Amino acid sequence: MTHINFEQARYNMIEQQIRPWEVLDQRVLDLFSRVPREDFVPAQYRTMAFTDMSIPLGHGQVMMAPKIEARMLQALAIQDSDVVLEIGTGSGYVTALLANLSRHVYSVEIVPELSAAAGEKLKTHGIHNVTLEVGDAAQGYDAHAPYDVIAVTGSMPVLASKLQTNLRLGGRLFVVVGDAPVMEAKLITRVGDDEWAIEDLFETDLPPLQNAAQPQRFRF
Repeated sequence: MTHINFEQARYNMIEQQIRPWEVLDQRVLDLFSRVPREDFVPAQYRTMAFTDMSIPLGHGQVMMAPKIEARMLQALAIQDSDVVLEIGTGSGYVTALLANLSRHVYSVEIVPELSAAAGEKLKTHGIHNVTLEVGDAAQGYDAHAPYDVIAVTGSMPVLASKLQTNLRLGGRLFVVVGDAPVMEAKLITRVGDDEWAIEDLFETDLPPLQNAAQPQRFRF
């Protein structure tokens, strides 16, 4: 098996991928130093844990590239009193990052096997301020709403408006919207009962959530 110096690889990930991508929030940089990404990737990809790529998780799901995870966390500006909804638990790595920054994370995953595996990893790392639930949150998730933060880890062809109303006043939503190959990462902040501020962050390409809303397309 290929030997890899995980600490050096982690340092290189932060200095060569994350920091150059305009991630300067020291809390976020420290978090990527602290939470062992290699423990959350599938075993066969462990040596690739710090590469600038999406890592397959099976079931059509992927881990986002590290720099996208970092930009998401920086944009959301999570406070230690925040209640977070994560849509798409995946490997549990982003769940662990969110949990380190917030008061509590509700993480919803549509694939039961991924949710169960993530739960074991979180437990192993002593992360307990997380509630994992199996379900479909692609159209919004009322169960514990309103939320201070919503992090969507898969893309949506069109934004599900329910996600915006699931936010508390002042709450922030990170979501990637559009169709491949070019999608837009957006930060949406609820600034009034029926008012949201939308900031375009960067272009990317991410597999869609299962059951994400589809745009109405012309048929000839």
